[in-house]
Amino acid sequence: MKKSYRAVLFGNGTMGERHRKFFEKSDVRFLKIFDLDSLDADGNFPVSLLDELVVNGGVDFAVIASPAMTHYQYVKLCLERKISVFVEKPLAVTGSCAQELADLAFRNNVTLFVAQSECFNPVFLNFRKHFLAELGAAGNAERDFQDAPRMSECSNSPFRLEFRREHKYSSRCRDVNVALDLLVHDLSLCLSMFRYDDLKVSKFELFQNEDRAQMQINVVKGEFAGAELCFIVDRNSDIDVRTISVELPRSPGRPAYDYSVSLAPHDENGDVVHVSDSLENEHKFFLKLMAGACSEWGHRAAKCAANAVSLATVKQI
Repeated sequence: MKKSYRAVLFGNGTMGERHRKFFEKSDVRFLKIFDLDSLDADGNFPVSLLDELVVNGGVDFAVIASPAMTHYQYVKLCLERKISVFVEKPLAVTGSCAQELADLAFRNNVTLFVAQSECFNPVFLNFRKHFLAELGAAGNAERDFQDAPRMSECSNSPFRLEFRREHKYSSRCRDVNVALDLLVHDLSLCLSMFRYDDLKVSKFELFQNEDRAQMQINVVKGEFAGAELCFIVDRNSDIDVRTISVELPRSPGRPAYDYSVSLAPHDENGDVVHVSDSLENEHKFFLKLMAGACSEWGHRAAKCAANAVSLATVKQI
């Protein structure tokens, strides 16, 4: 029998409203929507409002879609009260704060889910399955997306992946730089294929008023050692593009080749069209976690989101 949940929402902007409408279709009842008018004269959130809801009837989870700079405060506020959290990316604006939140959720045995919807994009999931198969990945292709694959001995030749994410100017998410706004998406995709401990950032540069960034990560150990991962993000571009490009060198029994995959379709004007299944899939997975399924997967996903913030906030090289 499907359970009805009680929730609160922090931030009722574009993404907050979108998340709320989906959850309401899944029988989630929102007890309170906290927005700018909920803040006191000094711009602080009155904690007593949340405590009152907890005491009077309980809150199953919180949806946090407020500005990125407030995520740490609101996520911690909820986790300390053992309220599960569904939060927009980024989880926090520093790696240490993101790791603290992931650890707090684990200690309090509550769900912490970061809405990095690209990880649930069916185009990416299909790409990852076939790409890993091309490299000779062993194991079940339907394994949890956080499980790093085990590779056969013949698959350790170096390769190069380029993640490119660009879009035209938008007034949304301007309280953080482009790395915390866009780069975290592709870093999360990267971390769904490669172990965080095997990676080393060899280049990172922010420029154009922190609206454009480039990063290079090398896989320095493990079964993918020698691979090169490149990232280009721009939120003030003349074009809209979300692609992953692959360069595979020649190896015994396999010719050299390269190709590129678009993670989103384009409309007649050349603008990216959002893949609705991505959002729908992430909401469904969150509700599965709330129901007690895939708890180990949930812990790994939260850790992955924290690691993505750590990578996105390294010092420029």
